[in-house]
Amino acid sequence: MKRLIGFIATGSLLTLLLIGSAYAQLPGIPIRVQIPFDFTVRGKTLPAGEYEVTRINDEPEGLLIRNIHDKRDDVVFTTEPKGEQRIPRNNMLVFNRYGDSYFLSEVVTAGVQTGQELNPSHAERALRRELAKNEVQPQTVTVASN
Repeated sequence: MKRLIGFIATGSLLTLLLIGSAYAQLPGIPIRVQIPFDFTVRGKTLPAGEYEVTRINDEPEGLLIRNIHDKRDDVVFTTEPKGEQRIPRNNMLVFNRYGDSYFLSEVVTAGVQTGQELNPSHAERALRRELAKNEVQPQTVTVASN
């Protein structure tokens, strides 16, 4: 009986350590990235520049993107987990491009197999439908962190 309790206690401690280390790898450290084009997040268009993406609380779904040089250029947004096919080496932001319009679509954290995907805005869905009529797909543009 003592062996069973010891085994359960050891297994529980190991599980807590694994969960804690995986949780620590989520985007707790800000991601800095130089974005060379204007882009849209949740209906707000932000100018090209250097941005920082941070969590707004302990949960990885709530994020804030803020222009480093102009703190007024910021947007709070929510995401949903998206499994990556492989574990990325770099932090990066993924954008959907429709002509000259860029929409933030995903935040990928280095070393974490789950990215954070944004739901498309009304404007992005409208552009997607318009392009689909001409059988054109949006382009994916990836910007890696500094």
